[in-house]
Amino acid sequence: MSEHEINNIRVAPNFLLQEFECKDGSRQVVLHGELLRRLQLLREALGRPVIINSGYRNPAHNKAVGGSPNSYHLRGMAADIQVPGVSPQALDRAAAQAGFRGIITYATFVHVDIRP
Repeated sequence: MSEHEINNIRVAPNFLLQEFECKDGSRQVVLHGELLRRLQLLREALGRPVIINSGYRNPAHNKAVGGSPNSYHLRGMAADIQVPGVSPQALDRAAAQAGFRGIITYATFVHVDIRP
């Protein structure tokens, strides 16, 4: 199996598993089903690609990027996203309508999660 085939698995109509991999190059991935379902709902509602800037983070990478020790990224329950042509403020509102329970809006992206 080539490097490009690892995690090249369609897990929803508009998402591949590799989009959620830890960005440290390890190819590790954990993805909660509810996070994926809500991201797909968001994609369908906006009619535009949802770019995953950060999905799963293993503990070492989470620490390296200054993530919270209790980050939902560590459990595959969070993603930092952006949508071309959609402001972070508009994305925040759409994420709330898609049912995300944790939403933090930054200057260029939005953090979404499925906290209890």
